[in-house]
Amino acid sequence: MDATFFFDPACPWTWRASRWLVTVAEARGLSVEWRAFSLAILNDGEVPPEFAAAMTASSRALRLVEALRAQGRADDVARYYTELGTRTHDAGKPLSAELVDAAVEAAGLGVDATALDDDGWDEAVRESHALAYASAGPDVGSPVLMVPDAERGLHGPILTEVPELDDALRVWDCVLPLLRMPIFHEVKRGRR
Repeated sequence: MDATFFFDPACPWTWRASRWLVTVAEARGLSVEWRAFSLAILNDGEVPPEFAAAMTASSRALRLVEALRAQGRADDVARYYTELGTRTHDAGKPLSAELVDAAVEAAGLGVDATALDDDGWDEAVRESHALAYASAGPDVGSPVLMVPDAERGLHGPILTEVPELDDALRVWDCVLPLLRMPIFHEVKRGRR
């Protein structure tokens, strides 16, 4: 794989970064591995009530992400995440159990839906999350980007919108050497 992208499907910042990466991957012929990053695990189960349903739905969705990844089905994970994000972030709706189920069907993964409710996949989600956090942490969230030949991953990039192709490629061309530079630590702006 040319890049590994760890994501929580409930996070809108992560959704924009994923669409950036999809744009870059298509333009440059890159392969992307999609992995679980759990904001519920990150927050140690302490989720404000207004986010509880979305975190529960995300935890369920991430089981299928790791089940598909274990079978080497990166394209299916990508299609599934696209369906999730389209139904939530693009539609302005919070992630829910119903939207997860609809995304599974729309992605043509109905035969794999049993993984959603199989808590046997929770350990794979925890391991994926731990890998991402150890790579880019501490004090990081979703998303985490890892590339080969880099000692550490990177939280982000955090984008306010999905860039057009030329800007998407510029961001990639700037981020890639920073990821591979062991002395690089952080670039950050305050949010508005």
